[in-house]
Amino acid sequence: MILITGATGTVGSEAVKALLPAQAGRLRVLTRDPDAVFPDGVQKVVADLGDSDLTPVLDGVHAVFAITHGLTIAAHDQRLAAAAQQAGVERIVKLSVRNVGHDGTDPITTLHRAGEEAIRDSGVAWTFLRPTAFMSNALNWAGMIAADQVVYAPFAAGRAAVVDPADIAAVAAACLTQDGHHHRVYELTGPEALGPAEQVALLGEVLWRDLRYVEADPAGMVAQMVTYGVPEEQAQAVVELFRSTMEPYNAEPTGDVAEVTGRAARSFLDWAKAHRAEFPAPTEESR
Repeated sequence: MILITGATGTVGSEAVKALLPAQAGRLRVLTRDPDAVFPDGVQKVVADLGDSDLTPVLDGVHAVFAITHGLTIAAHDQRLAAAAQQAGVERIVKLSVRNVGHDGTDPITTLHRAGEEAIRDSGVAWTFLRPTAFMSNALNWAGMIAADQVVYAPFAAGRAAVVDPADIAAVAAACLTQDGHHHRVYELTGPEALGPAEQVALLGEVLWRDLRYVEADPAGMVAQMVTYGVPEEQAQAVVELFRSTMEPYNAEPTGDVAEVTGRAARSFLDWAKAHRAEFPAPTEESR
């Protein structure tokens, strides 16, 4: 049995798709949402990594894809690792961030580093996936694009070899089901470094729209996230993680996706074409 935590999220949902149908009946997902719906062949368990008894969650599980979020990353990884050790889990694949291996000190990176340490200390075989920024973050611009065809985002000078979450999931699926990945760290990237203006330009090509990019104040991004219900401390931590696109290493592609999956990592242009329908048509005011 394979367990996926955070299965309703961006990477978790892609991991479910990557593992089915080969693991139908042997795939369990943990969610806090009793109304969450998953495909046939997936066993849903409603629980919370923060305070639920994880013994029944891990019963019969031999591999875990650990996806933890927010300011509880370290605490949840620690509880999950301890419970996995007690349950006799054979391997844990953890979704981390690339900054961990490059001395990043922002809050989210620091929490992921502590989570990795807890998993190492558990004695369970581990694999750490450390991706750069997700291509799917561009979906956060959909509303702005529909409203006035202008994308406001901070860190204009930042560049990252952004990665498709589906590629992360494909790597995770291989690490969960194949030998040869114990005690390995994979830095997952796309094939090219892009800044926000370049991503917006590529989206314009795909959507057949004259899009513009305008650099925004990071404080404005924090304020916007707070209006969406994100706690201010967490919003600030997310923005500090995004600030790491200013670091040169985030612009350097790796071959780790290809090494694990046997195929090249997807380009941002191909990702945009595949997700074209998720960007709504322009509003009347913006035409």
